[in-house]
Amino acid sequence: QVQLVESGGGLVQAGGSLRLSCLASGRTFSSYVMGWFRQAPGKEREFVVSVNRNGGIISYGDSVKGRFTISRDNAKNTVYLQMNNLKPEDTAVYYCAARPGYYSASRLERDFEYWGQGTQVTVSS
Repeated sequence: QVQLVESGGGLVQAGGSLRLSCLASGRTFSSYVMGWFRQAPGKEREFVVSVNRNGGIISYGDSVKGRFTISRDNAKNTVYLQMNNLKPEDTAVYYCAARPGYYSASRLERDFEYWGQGTQVTVSS
């Protein structure tokens, strides 16, 4: 069983930045594909970005390319999401997700087996 705990959400003005963190339990973090998804009120959960086990393959959703950056520190069992130039439409609950196994970066929600509880990001205009 893998537990994921997100942190770093909050309220920020448009154009500002936030960094989310996701701490994973377990000894095999380095073998997981890690991803971030988000869900805005009244909308379906949306893919944001994912990274393969060694950080060498990254896939970004179109709406965040050039503004968000994912990174991971396998020694700390942590994946980060740096969000710059935030927009009101980025307002959502952000979820960290893990896909055990030696896969490339994944984009599909159904590929991820473990999920965190989410952290709220609110961007004011």
